[in-house]
Order: sequence, then structure tokens, then C-alpha cells
Amino acid sequence: MSVAFLDVHYEGGTAHAACVVAPSWEAEAPGSCYVSHIGAVQAYQPGSFYRRELPCLVSVLSLLPSLPEVLVVDGYAWLPPLAQPGLGARLYEALGRKTPVVGIAKTAFAEVHRCAAVVPVLRGASRKPLFVTAAGMDPGVAAGCVRRMAGRHRIPALLQITDRLSRNAD
Repeated sequence: MSVAFLDVHYEGGTAHAACVVAPSWEAEAPGSCYVSHIGAVQAYQPGSFYRRELPCLVSVLSLLPSLPEVLVVDGYAWLPPLAQPGLGARLYEALGRKTPVVGIAKTAFAEVHRCAAVVPVLRGASRKPLFVTAAGMDPGVAAGCVRRMAGRHRIPALLQITDRLSRNAD
């Protein structure tokens, strides 16, 4: 199952969106990498982060010859406590609900533990969980995939690679 990991790094009014495609959740290294430079991004709007990030993700995905079977975003697919649409759900909708999107968030959103759409995942020796959500895929299945990802630490290796690629895109 091919999986694409997405991240965006902002510098002033511009951004670099990175996409790392791997042949499986367990892969230790990417099969291919893509970067899109976005010359102008919207200003951050509290409560509407997706308005800034979604165009960047769509931009880098347009570089791929075809969409992988699953996409992974740095953030939430569904926002606690009432499972409101987050970045992942917005991307899922933008792509016509054809490609599942998994959200892996590093920080707890308010009342995260009361939201059935969020599955906390402990990795490595960390006592601090990642918060996994999914649109178009069962969140429990998505959490199992995140647990199996390569890397000995809390943050899976492919997510670290994607983050570095977005930051060092120049």
C-alpha cells in the first residue's frame, strides 16, 4: 500500500510543501520525494488553519504522477471534542473522498481525550502520545499503521524526513 506523507513549512508569506511517498507504512526510506514552492500563502486565521495549508498540500500533490493509496498530514483529520473537520478531512473532501487521509498530530487539542475520533498512539519510549485521526479510513486501523511505522522514537522516520524536506527545500 503506497503512502504519501505531507508537510508544509512557512517562511514569511511563502511556503514549501513536501511530499514523501513510500511503498508501505513500514518503509524506512521514501521511494520518491516532491517539493512545491508556493510564492504567496494566505495569512493564518485562527480556527481556519486549513485555508492556509490546504492549497499548499494540493500544490505538492499535483506533482505526483498519481495519488498514493493513503495520504498522511501533520495535524488532525477531525478536531476534538466534537470531531469538527480538520485539515485531513478538508483534504479528503477536496480530493473527492477517494483517497483516505490520516492525521498525525503531535500536540493535544482541547478535550482530545473526550473525542472518539482520536486514537492516542505511544511509540518508542515516549510517554507522550501522537494523536491519530482519519477521514475515509477507520481511525483504529490508522492508529495501528502509525504504531508499525519505522523509527525508534515518538515521531516516525518518514514524518521526520518529510519535515526536514519541507524546511530545507531551498
